Formats: sequence, structure tokens, C-alpha cells
Amino acid sequence: MRLDLAPFAPWLALWDLVPEGEVVSMPLTGSRLLPVSAGGRPAMLKLAASADERRGAEVMAWWDGDGAAPVFAHAEEALLMARAEGKGSLVDLVKSGGDAAAMGILCEAIDRLHRPRQAPPPALPPLSRLFRALEESADPRLAGPRRTAARLLADQRDLVVLHGDLHHDNVLDFGSLGWRAIDPWGYVGERAYDYANLFRNPDAASLTPERTAARLDQVSSLAGLRRERLLEWIYAHAGLSAAWDEADGEEAERSWAVLRIVEPML
Repeated sequence: MRLDLAPFAPWLALWDLVPEGEVVSMPLTGSRLLPVSAGGRPAMLKLAASADERRGAEVMAWWDGDGAAPVFAHAEEALLMARAEGKGSLVDLVKSGGDAAAMGILCEAIDRLHRPRQAPPPALPPLSRLFRALEESADPRLAGPRRTAARLLADQRDLVVLHGDLHHDNVLDFGSLGWRAIDPWGYVGERAYDYANLFRNPDAASLTPERTAARLDQVSSLAGLRRERLLEWIYAHAGLSAAWDEADGEEAERSWAVLRIVEPML
């Protein structure tokens, strides 16, 4: 067995899987993916590299294919789920002028993920934990988002299990199954947060005042959210993203662009 398949060996044997491609490493998380065949079905075997990634796998299993990729098996760090084989891409849809269509698909996916389930969810941290980077940032330019985030987090509404990182690259085309979410982070918090995450994506070309205003009207209507409340969450999320980028020494221009657009609207 090739060295890069060695970590997958126990799960290939346990679930009688056949490798069908090369190992893919996820640069931000360290987790690894392997395309496989599971009883003749195209599947993806994911090995989580952290406690956060394991928590996301638990959330995927709990969603049980409703709005998310169907999960065939889950144990310890391993998650076996359906493989997206559709040809569609929400990023490409936006680039071809279909921003409103892409946002509609994303809103529908979020709505399905937020629906109540009979089974209790796994133990998940509160959304406030995710905002520690913004809370601890000393950047004076983030004082406004920091205050807004603190106020929102202290008075959260409509608490749900959040995906936490829902954007155009994390909702994939599963062919006849439709569009399904992958790679959740898993937090508990106000449902508006998952919608706010959409506005910084998928690229810098999307970040114009005109498009942001159109998205605000569309998303607030589809999600049944007050426009002002959604706007505040977008502002807080952009501040959090800027704090993350700066802490990692990365370019934060997209985050600052959202802040510049949104702040005059508040």
C-alpha cells in the first residue's frame, strides 16, 4: 500500500472501500480526503486532523443528509460520505452573472440545515467562542465590529446548530440529490450568523455596494430575517474575518471591503 494511503488503511478494510483517486490534504485544517467506492457508490473518506474537524463530522452525521452530504459511516476521526459528482459550481454561477441564483441555493441549504431534528444534536460550543479573535484584537479599526458583536452575542435569537463556515465552496452539486453542504464547524448560536457568512464570498468582485444591497434584500426576504439585524451580523462577521486574517498574517482586503460597504448602511 502506498505511504499516502496508510492512514486510511483501517477504514478501507473496516468499511470495505476501494480507493478511486489520490489523497487530498486540506491546507487550512490538515484533514485528508480520499475518493473511494463504497459498495459501488462514489464516496469520500475524510480523516479529521483536529477536535474541531471531528466535531464537524459529528454534525454531518447528525444532519443525516438533510441539507448536507449523506453520511454512510462515521467513527472516531473517519467520516464516509457521498461524493459530489455534479458539474455545477456556485462560484462559477456567480462569475457567469448568476449571483441571485447562487444566493437562493445557499439560503435554501441553510434553511434545511437549521430545521429541527428529532434526535438531540451533539455537544457543541457556543458561537461566542468563535468570536474570541475579534474580542482579543487590539486593532482600533475593529472597535465598531467588536462592539456590535458583543451586543449581538449577548442577545442572541433563534438559536440553532450553525454550520459556521457556509459559503459558495462548501455547498456542492450532488447531481440528482441537489445542492448539499459539507465541512461544517459546528456551533450553537443565532441563525442569522450562517447567512452573514455569505456576504464576504465568493471573491473580491462580489464586494460592491450595489451587489451587497441586492443581497441584503434577497437574503433577508428568503430567510425571514430583519434587514437591520442581518446587516449587523454581516458587520460583526467581517470584523471577525479581518481579525483572523491579521492574526494569521494574511491579506484581509475582502474583510475590510465588506466593512467599508456595510458600515455606512448601519
